[in-house]
Amino acid sequence: MRTLAVLAVAGIAVLGTPAIASAHVSAQPAEFTQGGRATFAFRVPNERDNAGTTKIEVTLPKDTPLTSVRTRPLTGWKAEVVKGKLDKPVTVSGKEVTEAFTSITWTAEPGTKIGINEYQEFYVALGTLPEKDTLLLPTKQTYENGEVVDWSQAPGADGKEPEHPAPALKLAPKKAGDDGHDGHGGHGTTPAANGTDTHEASASTNSDQTARYLGGAGLAVGALGLGFGVGAILRSRRKA
Repeated sequence: MRTLAVLAVAGIAVLGTPAIASAHVSAQPAEFTQGGRATFAFRVPNERDNAGTTKIEVTLPKDTPLTSVRTRPLTGWKAEVVKGKLDKPVTVSGKEVTEAFTSITWTAEPGTKIGINEYQEFYVALGTLPEKDTLLLPTKQTYENGEVVDWSQAPGADGKEPEHPAPALKLAPKKAGDDGHDGHGGHGTTPAANGTDTHEASASTNSDQTARYLGGAGLAVGALGLGFGVGAILRSRRKA
């Protein structure tokens, strides 16, 4: 009897526990090939219980500049890709580059925000990826109350994750016969940036795509545990 009661309580506990997504801004998927292109999403969870997210700003690398940046339209969000001159020329794929994309900013239009217990995904297509193991993409998250969270820290020397890690792409060396231009992560595919605007010659504005927390699995497990526990208790009482 006590065991059945414990099961019922456990079911209630699971039922009342919200599903939790990644606790920080991240790149999904995050594994690509050096010298190729990457299509992925900046996944941005809202971590505050008193304010929504209204702006996301990504800083792009200047030491290994990207020659192509595209964003996917997202209803309710305005995207701006900024291009500027480099402090000194850099060679990319055998060509000298004097200006490059420096940032991508998504700003929520009136009435739009990433609400409490929600997250959003902002899709991009970037290239050409540098020949290095990791590409950090520092990101600032602005809340409607003016608070700004700076996700810009690199992993420590011990490999531990910092308090505010920067979104990062893990880049594998190009294999023989691989042109690295499939734009997909190393573990399966991700939606391509169909319908995107291209930012290969000038900066312009754009937008991206939507999503929400899915807590169905946790709720289903909780409801199942609750049902089994309560049903067993009722059957035991009838026998008594």
